[in-house]
Amino acid sequence: MARKKETQPKERTTRRRPGAPGGAIRRRGCWFCKEGIEEIDYKNYSQLRRYMSEKGKIRSRRVTGACRKHQRQLAAAIKRAREMALLPYSTG
Repeated sequence: MARKKETQPKERTTRRRPGAPGGAIRRRGCWFCKEGIEEIDYKNYSQLRRYMSEKGKIRSRRVTGACRKHQRQLAAAIKRAREMALLPYSTG
């Protein structure tokens, strides 16, 4: 007669990428939504500079924490400020 192999219950493991941060992911809220800003002004270049890298690139939503609506307005405002020579296209 065949003997049944006793199996132990497998532990449930969740797959993670190696080097991924542990714990819950905390989403930042959009700063513009918190402040109640409806439209982003291109003339406020000191504020727009926070959303640009050192090389002059526009930072992504994932990095800035801005919502989709404000990220689109932000990109348009940065591009307008570049046209008006308030912000650089790139660093030298």
